[in-house]
Amino acid sequence: MKRHESLAPLSREHHQALILAQLLKNDAPLYKGLPDTMEEKIKYALTFYSSELIHHFELEEKIFDLARKINGTLEYLIVELIDEHRILTAMFSALQEAKNKPEKMNSLGELLTSHIRKEERQLFPLLEQTLTADQFLEIDHLLTEKTGL
Repeated sequence: MKRHESLAPLSREHHQALILAQLLKNDAPLYKGLPDTMEEKIKYALTFYSSELIHHFELEEKIFDLARKINGTLEYLIVELIDEHRILTAMFSALQEAKNKPEKMNSLGELLTSHIRKEERQLFPLLEQTLTADQFLEIDHLLTEKTGL
């Protein structure tokens, strides 16, 4: 699916997060170059979360704030996505100490997949239909400001 160039960097990051989500699921295939034991997968997930996802969530929430100002009809979806960011954060934080790690990993993988699909299939198309060229420039500025590109 072709994304607006302003949203494409987030979509590329989503792809990497979907690989993580698959890795965490109970029926995960083996991925060449990725961990294959439960403990290694948890370590990989926590490293990916701290080095990639925290920053990704922050960028998205800045874009959500911009989108709210532009289109109030997106409010319900944005609130839902922000709530999911909080739940995902809590799930990552609890993963290391979880009692039933395989179950918790699977739940995290399922929610992460669902969350990304919601952004890609619902929010991004709505943004692409709603935002003007100037508003996409604001998104570009937010992404550049935060990433230093």
